[in-house]
Amino acid sequence: MNTDALKLENQLCFPLYACAKEVVRKYKPFLDEIGITYTQYITMMVLWEHRSINVKTLGEYLYLDSGTLTPLLKKLEGMGLIKRRRLETDERNVIVDLTEQGEKLKLDAVGIPEKIGACISLEEEEAKTLYRILYKILKQ
Repeated sequence: MNTDALKLENQLCFPLYACAKEVVRKYKPFLDEIGITYTQYITMMVLWEHRSINVKTLGEYLYLDSGTLTPLLKKLEGMGLIKRRRLETDERNVIVDLTEQGEKLKLDAVGIPEKIGACISLEEEEAKTLYRILYKILKQ
């Protein structure tokens, strides 16, 4: 019986997992400066772009389920960065709105992508190719 398929070095999932962990680790000192976690940061990025969004749609953007998203949104609301509200026409529908304080945080975060870019040694074309491949995997 050939068990080579079970070697860690033959797994596509492992370098993806390890790289994701390392990239998030690189974000940590920059996010610590503005007082949020990586998951809070990506959530705020969606809100900075959309200002107001349905929780279900937010989860689709972030590839997060409601069990992960609900405590995350509760924490962001407690920090004063967002407000949650139920639609009057459908109580099951929760909308997340960016607050003024949440909008101000954007100014503190604006330099983070450039700082991260300086920490990751990829040429521009390599980064574009990697981005394209990763999204191809996500959309399957």
